[in-house]
Order: sequence, then structure tokens, then C-alpha cells
Amino acid sequence: MPKAFAQIAFTPAAQSFQDRYGTKEAYATFLEGEELTGHQIEPDHAAFISRMDGFYLSTLSQTGWPYVQFKGGPRGFLKVLDDQHFAYADYRGNRQYLSAGNISQNARVSLILVDYETQQRLKIWGEAQITSLEEDREFVMDLMPANYKADPERAITIKTKALEWDCPRHIPKRASVAL
Repeated sequence: MPKAFAQIAFTPAAQSFQDRYGTKEAYATFLEGEELTGHQIEPDHAAFISRMDGFYLSTLSQTGWPYVQFKGGPRGFLKVLDDQHFAYADYRGNRQYLSAGNISQNARVSLILVDYETQQRLKIWGEAQITSLEEDREFVMDLMPANYKADPERAITIKTKALEWDCPRHIPKRASVAL
């Protein structure tokens, strides 16, 4: 387990539950040492991210309420840019703009990427940045999957702060059907 994940996730409240249920000592070792690990996109993360056809994005509103949105597209719509950044073209949807509005006020996001076929799950914490078509049309359009019928309105770039493979227990095995 990477230190970056433990620093973000193991809040005092989480640690009190770990203590209550007897796991605090086992997890405490992940907070030790000075070297930060688990904040960069490794090759196995990059391969996983690049083959996703959807993910769950969590943002926080100005009033402190969490909001979770499913974001989807064809396999490969998430583009790894370097060892700490990935991005996607954000398409026109229901036009409520909840995720975009939340990100504009609080860059902190968390994502869950699930491959139901292989029962793998990757959790990501990061900071999101919005790039509008007006700011950098070429960047937004370069993120568009070929021959995908969607109207991009902006790009969302995520700078990873922590990545963690999650336990595969309780992930239902499902297969995706390409339409």
C-alpha cells in the first residue's frame, strides 16, 4: 500500500475505526518513512487507465456535499499524459454541470475505475483542472476518441496525488458489451 494513499485516507476518524477493529497496527506501517510512494502513475496503472470505458468521479460542492457522477466513453477515452497526469474530453451530457461547477471551486477529486470482467479496481485521488474549448481547442480535440459521436465542451486533467489498487472482494464479475 502506498504512503500517498495512507496519508490521504487514514484520517484520525478512519484510524479510530482501525483501532476499534484491530487493524490500526497493520496499517500504521504505511505511514512510516520519509519517502512518498504511490502518487505517480506506474506502467500497470497507465495500462489500466487507458483501457477503461468509464469511471466514477467524486467532487465536492461549495456547500460541502459530495457528488458522484459516472463518466463514460469508448475504451481509451482516458489519456495518460505523463507519470502524474491523465485527461479526458468532457462531453455534453444532461447540462447540469455539477461536476464542472464543483471542480471550478474545489479541485480535489477522487475516482474509482472498475474492470468488472477482471474484477480489478483502482482508486485515485487527485486535483482536477478544467480547460475549455476557448482556452485550448487543440488540446480538448486531441483527447476526443476517433469516430466518437459526442460534443466535447472541455477537457478535465487530473494530477494524481495517490493511486491504490483496491481489494477485488465483492466486485461482481460482469462483461461489457460494445455497441
